[in-house]
Formats: sequence, structure tokens, C-alpha cells
Amino acid sequence: MSTLPRPESAARPDVADPVEPGDVVAPPVAERRRRPRRLVRAVVLLALAAATVVFVYPLLWLLSASFKPRADVFDNRLVPRTFTVENYLTVWDAAPIGLWLVNTVVVTVLAAVTVTVSSALVAWGFAFFRFRLRGPLFGLVLATMMLPGAVTLIPTFLIWNQLGLVGTNVPLWAGNLFGSAFYIFLLRQFFLGLPREPFEAARLDGANNWVMFWRLAVPLCRPALVLTLLFEAQAAWTDLMRPLIYLQDSDTFTIPRGLKALVDQFGPAGESQWEVVVTASVLTTVPMIVLFFVGQRHFVQGITTTGTKG
Repeated sequence: MSTLPRPESAARPDVADPVEPGDVVAPPVAERRRRPRRLVRAVVLLALAAATVVFVYPLLWLLSASFKPRADVFDNRLVPRTFTVENYLTVWDAAPIGLWLVNTVVVTVLAAVTVTVSSALVAWGFAFFRFRLRGPLFGLVLATMMLPGAVTLIPTFLIWNQLGLVGTNVPLWAGNLFGSAFYIFLLRQFFLGLPREPFEAARLDGANNWVMFWRLAVPLCRPALVLTLLFEAQAAWTDLMRPLIYLQDSDTFTIPRGLKALVDQFGPAGESQWEVVVTASVLTTVPMIVLFFVGQRHFVQGITTTGTKG
């Protein structure tokens, strides 16, 4: 029985069948898989761009309004029709912005440094040492986070009043000397992720606990410490509640308390000079933006590496 000769392409698996004119050639499998990924990536980038516009537009509007005359403040133009710097001169003449900025910087630095150091010491104790009731005590520290801030306002005010510090900036930062439950938890999680071998070697070399903390733990957890500094600096810079309670003289005002005074004077209940209010808002917002960009690398690193071990 005779057999038909097989085509050369069928006999050799490495040779593809010839493509006739008019045939539809399917794209490779990798290319078909790559197309949905490109579509998903394009949708994600479009969503991120839209979110960026939503978050950046108010800042751009605020910056633009600070260079507009009173009649054009609310015209929603990002490029001012009439450009003027008179608003900045008016703000410096209408209020002691420079003094308020100095007060805010002092309070922010003291609040950020004290809470970082005190929280780091407590977190180091909970992470490195083994002692009885360590778990219940740490749970008690975390339980203080469940208390609303309004619950402790009156008792705290009475304490500072007995000390004669109401009307000064001390109550705005001195409470951070005792640490913060949130930062203690954050730093403890970072300390738990550190290897113990360098500390055991340092102990064999005769280093005490204080030396191991400052020479080993602090350099290794620098991203978490910078993250704590940035968080507390932002919280202290924008805090309005405590300045409203404790500050009475305009010479001791911080920026949020000063902005409240400007809104009362130039806002709807006053002279309705909104160009002054928005200009003061720009002057108080720019330092936080600069601080974030300066510490952005440590901020991202601290977010990504904190809490990886519990």
C-alpha cells in the first residue's frame, strides 16, 4: 500500500506551515497577555492623574488667589487676570506674621523632638527587654489611643493652670515629654524588625543599654524616627484646638491661632477682605510643603519598612 508523501513542513517540526495570502495570523501568546496589562496600567495612570489634579488644584487656586485683587479672588482663574503682590504687603502690615511663624517653628521643633525621643525610649523598652507584664502594659499604652481628646481637655487645662503656664506656649509641646501611644507603637514595630546579633555583640564588648540604644538602635531606625518627626511636625504646625484654649495674647499666637484671628477680622464677620486671608494661608502652607519634600525619601522609607514584624 502506497502512502502520500508528507509535506516538508510537517516532517520538520521546526519549520512553520507556509502562510497563504488572506490567512489571519494570531498574535503570539505573550503579546495577547501584554495587551490587558497595558490597558490596566493606562487606567491606573489616568486615575492617578485625576487624583493628582483633585488634590493639587486647591493649592494652585490658593496660590493664584493670593496674587489677585479683592474683586477677582473668587473668579476661579488659575492665571490671575490682574497680577499684584500688594496682598503680601498688606498681610505683613495687618498682623505680626513673622512673630507667629517664629512661635510656630519653636513649638513645632520642641513638640517633634520631645515626642520622638520619649516615644523612642519607651518603644525600645517594650521591644528589647523581656519583663513581667510587658504585654498587658503595652496593651494599656495602646488603650489610651481609644480615649477621645476632648475627654482630657479639662483635666489637662486644670493641671497647666495650677502650674501657672496658661497663656504661654509650654502646654503646646510639654505634654510630648511623656510620649505618644501611636508613635510608641510605630517605633516598637520597627525595633522588633532589627536583628539582635549586633546588640548581642555589643553587649559582649561591654556596652550598656544606653550605649546600645544611642549607638546602634537610633542609627538603624533613622527612617522611623524621621517619619515620627514629620508626623508630629505636621500635627503641631496645624494644631488649632490647644492654641485656642491656652493662648490669649497675640504675641504668643501660633500660625493656626493667628489665621483664626485674621478670619475673624477680615472674613465674613469682619471686613470681607478674603485676599488677606488666602495670602496668609499661602505663607503658612509653604513651610510644610518644603518640609515634606526635604524628608520625602525618609518618609517613604519609614512607611514601607515600619510594621513588617510584630
